[in-house]
Amino acid sequence: MDQRIINLYDEYTHAPLSRQEFLRRLIMLTGSTAAALSVLPLIEVNQANAAVTPAQDLFTEYIKYPGVNGEMQAYVARPKAEKKYAAVVVIHENRGLNAHIEDVTRRAAQAGYLAIAPNALAPLGGTPANEDEARTKFQQLKAEDSLQNFIRVFDHLATRNDCNGKYGCVGFCWGGAMANSLAVNVPSLKAAVAFYGRQPDAADVPKIKAAVQLHYGGLDERVNAGIPAYEEALKKNNIPYEIYVYEGANHAFHNDTAPTRYNEAAAKLAWKRTIDFFGKYLG
Repeated sequence: MDQRIINLYDEYTHAPLSRQEFLRRLIMLTGSTAAALSVLPLIEVNQANAAVTPAQDLFTEYIKYPGVNGEMQAYVARPKAEKKYAAVVVIHENRGLNAHIEDVTRRAAQAGYLAIAPNALAPLGGTPANEDEARTKFQQLKAEDSLQNFIRVFDHLATRNDCNGKYGCVGFCWGGAMANSLAVNVPSLKAAVAFYGRQPDAADVPKIKAAVQLHYGGLDERVNAGIPAYEEALKKNNIPYEIYVYEGANHAFHNDTAPTRYNEAAAKLAWKRTIDFFGKYLG
């Protein structure tokens, strides 16, 4: 796949680029409308491609908790045994809570955690099936409201009989940025893992009490531009951290519903490192 096409799709999914303009530029890159339409299924996210982690050995439920601007919704998964578990907050991309993130939540549960995935779009009616609509809804969210809504999930966790009070989080893209923000704003957080997420301001890094693990695609120039300043601040403030850059991998390399950008080897290695990291800091 031409890297220019992947970069265009990345721009489309993160910048206010209309579908009409995206298709116009895609046609220019591919040479014809027919060629552009044949490429679309190879680059667009399709939830039908999501892996399916079985739930038969897990307890799962949908819950609600109070947000700052309406009721929040979340998907929960954990092992079936009724006991207290360390909790991992799973944070979705800029599409809301979907089948892929629910699957990632079950993966965390299979690793022995109480995993909970809030839906940032809950106050706006939930996640639309159409991804363009989901991205449009994201533009309506206020960053501070979203941050507070995710901070409040820890208040919910504190009320649960199946939570032992040890907290971690893992986020992807928009969720990776949120994971970094939670590291800054939740002192009780013990471990924060961010996949290709925007970095916090260096001035806020001294507030971090958690250990931090960061995963980046080597080809993701847009997000990777913020690595040096973040790493320097982490070092300066003696915050435990790990940084991994996966050469040849694109933004969203962990998302198995994005066939062209998904990198199976990098995704599996990054997830193993994530679970090992949680084992070290939430054990």
